[in-house]
Amino acid sequence: MKKIFSLFAMALLLGFTGNTTYAQTVTVQKGDTLWGISNAHKVSVEQLKNWNQLSSDLIYPDQHITVSPETKQYIVKQGDTLFKIAHKNGVTVKNIKDWNHLQTDAIFPGQKLAFNSTEGSKESLERQQQTIGKTITVRATAYTAYCEGCSGITKTGVDLRNNPGEKVIAVDPNVIPLGSKVHVEGYGYATAADIGGAIKGNEIDIFYPEQQTAVNYGVKNIKVTIIN
Repeated sequence: MKKIFSLFAMALLLGFTGNTTYAQTVTVQKGDTLWGISNAHKVSVEQLKNWNQLSSDLIYPDQHITVSPETKQYIVKQGDTLFKIAHKNGVTVKNIKDWNHLQTDAIFPGQKLAFNSTEGSKESLERQQQTIGKTITVRATAYTAYCEGCSGITKTGVDLRNNPGEKVIAVDPNVIPLGSKVHVEGYGYATAADIGGAIKGNEIDIFYPEQQTAVNYGVKNIKVTIIN
């Protein structure tokens, strides 16, 4: 099978402006089958059919078959975090780390990140759709940016020490997705911008800039509505 690499130059949406998208294709040779092509490129027959809009397994010589999904390339900018990039583009941090074989969340300006434009985001979007508008009862506690072991920087990159007016809660991302806008009973509108080792399931930690306010908050059972 003769490989062809198609490069498409275009102005990309969602922060990809000025970068390129590309998809790997092969030219079908006499005797080739979808199964053989899928096996050679470690993808499934169903993926090949989806990427090429095929309604059957029938292929013919000289036909061009896409064997990898279209991929976007994002160039990291100053101030970017994996969370910000993921949230902006409707994918998860895990998606980005998997696609780029990253072991940590550390990235740097000018770094190029590959984005699989057809896979990975569906699960993230479906989970967001399932939670939007949902009201849940949670066990709430409070914290400050100066708690023991705290850096003052949230999981999503919010600097709470320099921005004490931010309305932030720490969540279990499996219950409330990071980046969600929420309404917290008795606290108001906030962003789910942080996590915590002790925050599991229907539990949240509410950020207050004043130590005494956080201490006085204690433990409460309250309602949280996920806005978006």
